[in-house]
Amino acid sequence: MRIGELAQATGTSPRALRHYEQAGLISSERASNGYRGYDERAVVRVRNIRYLLAAGLTLDDVRVFLPCLDGEVATAPPSDKGLRVASERLAVLNERIAAQTEARDRLEAALRHRSGVPIHPAGQPPHDGGDVAGGDGDLIAGGEADAPAP
Repeated sequence: MRIGELAQATGTSPRALRHYEQAGLISSERASNGYRGYDERAVVRVRNIRYLLAAGLTLDDVRVFLPCLDGEVATAPPSDKGLRVASERLAVLNERIAAQTEARDRLEAALRHRSGVPIHPAGQPPHDGGDVAGGDGDLIAGGEADAPAP
């Protein structure tokens, strides 16, 4: 099958498929006209790659799963190496979430301090993270932020 057919069958883009191929996760044969041709098994492989990426793994992480990408990754028993990679990625994601939560809390506290009104994103309930901006909560001080509104 050609790249467009594989893209349609897997819900991905030709660009992503070329990226997976460059990363060594899928392979193709070149026709005499230069078009990529993929084996029918590539559909399962690409769906598994997308499943692992959607779970939060990176393409480098997915390489660990190469031996089982042609089967049912979601239901197969995990290998020790696969579990280790997934656990390490989970730790990285948790660190990023914690850092983003701290940044959000600091910004929210600074906005609350400046406006005197509880601030929360549209459609979100107010976050009660306490005043984590520290001191006087003057995270937004300086420059144009102190200028009166027009």
